[in-house]
Amino acid sequence: MTELGKISFLIAVFMRHHNILSIQAAISKARSLLGPLLAVPRTCYSLPMNRNPIRIIGIDPGLRRTGWGVIESDGVRLVYIASGMVTSDADERLAYRLREIYQGLVSVIATFHPHEASVEETFVNKDARATLKLGQARGMAMLAPAMKGLPVAEYAANVIKKTVVGAGHAEKKQIQAMIGFLLPKAKFESADEADALAIAICHANHRTSPQARALRALREAV
Repeated sequence: MTELGKISFLIAVFMRHHNILSIQAAISKARSLLGPLLAVPRTCYSLPMNRNPIRIIGIDPGLRRTGWGVIESDGVRLVYIASGMVTSDADERLAYRLREIYQGLVSVIATFHPHEASVEETFVNKDARATLKLGQARGMAMLAPAMKGLPVAEYAANVIKKTVVGAGHAEKKQIQAMIGFLLPKAKFESADEADALAIAICHANHRTSPQARALRALREAV
């Protein structure tokens, strides 16, 4: 388990066993009892520091609002770069709304120059029509970085939540509070931005796994 996973697990344990409903209160309680154990860089990994930080864009696809968040990881800590939303005009036809999403993300990528991208997988619900539209928006979210040659990773919602908060069914408020802990300089005004940052954090954590490193080495060797 990475240090991020350990910290998320500890906070989840404090919430459960000390009957704490607020994640901020759980963080304060954990700090008061564990002290030096949490007096480490905000996010740590088992790998040594990378002199060339990896810049990651996380994308939370949606037809009305697509959130994006850009962070950097040097193998030891995370740094907030920027976040925002790409919106589409609800009065436009679907094709033009998808174009707005694609062009908006292309502009973000051109501005912040990420090295890798991560996108949340589609959540299938009972409304087939809504699911189909979300899938089309997600296609634009994947196409934009792919057209720039970026590696694109995909993560299920429960994997993202478990990585960031320590629980696969965490609520949005818990995710936002944990992002504030991991990225203290982060400034986001919507849940879509927070979710996108969570996706980026998830990728920063999982890209250091032995399987991910082996896959990257294989791709570089080809």
